[in-house]
Amino acid sequence: MIGAEAAQPLRVLHLHSTFGPGGKERRSVDLMNRFGKGLAHTVVSAEPGALGAAALVDKGLTLDLPQDFPPLAGRFSVRRLQAIARAMQGFDLILTYNWGAMDAAMAHALFAPGLRLAPLVHHEDGFNADEAERLSRKRNWYRRMALARAWALVVPSWRLEAIALGPWKQPAGKVRRIANGIDTKAYGRKAKADALPRVIKRPGERWVGTLAGLRPVKNLRRLVRAVKHLPPEWNLVILGEGPEREAILTEAMDLDIGHRVHLPGHVADPAAAIGLFDLFALSSDSEQFPLSVVEAMAAGLAVASPAVGDVAEIVAAENAPFVTPAGDEAALASALAALAADEALRRRVGAANQVRARAEFDAATMTARYGAVYAAALGHARFP
Repeated sequence: MIGAEAAQPLRVLHLHSTFGPGGKERRSVDLMNRFGKGLAHTVVSAEPGALGAAALVDKGLTLDLPQDFPPLAGRFSVRRLQAIARAMQGFDLILTYNWGAMDAAMAHALFAPGLRLAPLVHHEDGFNADEAERLSRKRNWYRRMALARAWALVVPSWRLEAIALGPWKQPAGKVRRIANGIDTKAYGRKAKADALPRVIKRPGERWVGTLAGLRPVKNLRRLVRAVKHLPPEWNLVILGEGPEREAILTEAMDLDIGHRVHLPGHVADPAAAIGLFDLFALSSDSEQFPLSVVEAMAAGLAVASPAVGDVAEIVAAENAPFVTPAGDEAALASALAALAADEALRRRVGAANQVRARAEFDAATMTARYGAVYAAALGHARFP
């Protein structure tokens, strides 16, 4: 409790680039659920209607999804930023997420003193396809200006921390690196064959699985092409939704493996389904600290992945040979093939990954670290 102030829940405003059920959104919801009933949450998405992660918020929590909040994205204008700033009034803590909410951070930078706005903590988790290979100088400049009054900038990865301190020119005291975490023990249980909608794992089948938003930056068609070369008992199962669904299915049909590629959609509880996978794969062009890799490790799976973001640092040493050069499609396919061909190897690597996930990436540690940042921003001893 925080003295007399604890009688009323703290009002927290979350301004997201999107609130679809992706990695950063699931982390945000997990934190909401773990912090409990001492908070009242208001969530806004820069993508209208992209609010699927709201279904994962515990029913007992106070959650508002306003439809009349000023648009977070659009043509730059001082009037629009001023409207966003005014809509921020009345909250105790403002949390912004990724580039899609950067105009909100800029609005805070410009108008916080005059409007007496609450402290703002910004979160950066990675980049869209347009910055996957090279950072935008214009966006670097805009971030520097927009984060001028942010109390803290939270990043999950070593690479993003270096970018924040370098091109974004953020003071060292402002940047906080907090590794993503999950309830690692929940991922060790055996999954039922019918745990997924619209697809059942049949005797004798082996599954390469992944959890990803179906977006171009995830390059899931690359994964389809890699699975083409695996023995026929191997299927590809992609858990997620997004605009690339038809392109992925078309790729599978063109390669004559449409019957081996399954897209059952978004799964609310990955821990209940990921145990169906025999092997986990990532195919992204850009990542920072992919939560899905930690989930796979906690489930005791070996991981084949390009060396994007912090993947090479996340996995256990035994898994390192199967983290391939970024962009090298042939190398990724070879890593998948090597793991698919050797069940004992998969089990050995998966066991090492599980030990590391439980030691380094559990949600309890992550929650405590986020709580410390938010409490300090509010000048409180603890959060909430």
